[in-house]
Amino acid sequence: MSCPFGKSMRVDSNTCPNDYTNGTNEINMAEHHPGLLYGEYLQLDKVLNSQLLLSNVNGHTVHDEHLFIIIHQAYELWFRQIIYDLDLVRTIFNNDENDETKMLEVQKRMNRIVMILKLLVDQVIILETMTPLDFMDFRQYLSPASGFQSLQFRLIENKLGLKQDQRVRYNQSNYVKVFGHDPKALEQLEASEEEPSLCTLIQRWLERTPGLEADGFNFWNQYKEITSRLLKEQLSEAENCEDSVYRAHLLSEYNKRKEQFDSIFDQNFHESLVQRGERRFSHKALQGAIMITFYRDEPRFHQPYLLLSTLMDIDSLITKWRYNHVMLVQRMIGSQQLGTGGSSGYHYLRSTLSDRYKVFIDLFNLSTFILPRNHIPPLTEDMKSRLSNRDFKGSSVSDTEVSQLERSVEVSL
Repeated sequence: MSCPFGKSMRVDSNTCPNDYTNGTNEINMAEHHPGLLYGEYLQLDKVLNSQLLLSNVNGHTVHDEHLFIIIHQAYELWFRQIIYDLDLVRTIFNNDENDETKMLEVQKRMNRIVMILKLLVDQVIILETMTPLDFMDFRQYLSPASGFQSLQFRLIENKLGLKQDQRVRYNQSNYVKVFGHDPKALEQLEASEEEPSLCTLIQRWLERTPGLEADGFNFWNQYKEITSRLLKEQLSEAENCEDSVYRAHLLSEYNKRKEQFDSIFDQNFHESLVQRGERRFSHKALQGAIMITFYRDEPRFHQPYLLLSTLMDIDSLITKWRYNHVMLVQRMIGSQQLGTGGSSGYHYLRSTLSDRYKVFIDLFNLSTFILPRNHIPPLTEDMKSRLSNRDFKGSSVSDTEVSQLERSVEVSL
């Protein structure tokens, strides 16, 4: 494993035996460099010898137990990388004012998390090469081990922003209970719950969206006025309809639409939905997300909009991973047997597929409040200048950087 940018060590064939250089100008760097070899650097002696097959009785093992262990070890290694990148992103966002020049770095890390999650979703199909009978041959050896005991996956959930009250209770108990025997695990879980999650940090960032200020462009007030006018036009159309049946339908549609918009324009209404767990974002953060969505074509909002899309990708992929896991469990043990860790197995896993497990559910619902392009409040000249590259807090983002970011997102999609 050589570095193409490392210094080249060439040997003069006139002063070095041919059998030493194989008649070329190349040498075996392992014989001359004091660094670690491939296996040493990756500590393969530990990695490749960490598959302990419990079905090994009198020298005979259940063949597919090896696959089962490898798959789950690979999951845990990728979970570790996700946490590593997620912590970096949280560190960048955990400032009173973001350094917007680091947004490209943020998006790069988030795109990597998306790519890893796509890999994990697809990895489930390898386990499906094992039949239910194959699994039953060694399932008895797994108890009480369970995927529910994956500390790293719980840390990922917490660091993203999943709250305890959003979780389905595990055997009528708090999820932390399964880690009660491990003080270090409990310490990590407690820290992950107390530290600002990515969801919290994203909300703080959205609340600072330029254009929300009441004494400036005041996007929210303009958006509210335009929406109110459109709703009045919808009501007038319904009331003037001569067909009584169709008029009742139009009035019903108007009432539903008005209630939807009331839920974002009335802050108390919004807060009640947050208390009920139907929304996650603060009122101001929701405003910022809507504004970025409307003006995503403006240079300064290119990266924020792509980031919001990436957050939805992460939520979607974790949901897909949960779904594939549910289908795998049902395929292997059916829907009635208990899981190896004592849970209700299939039924518990199926309950985790609901929207309550989507950390960024508000972003998925933004399309409810989108207006046609011709009704979006027009930007003032001052606001257009603020959202241009040249006014990027004194540090412009080049067209090259933007195009690189867009290409990376296209690849991830």
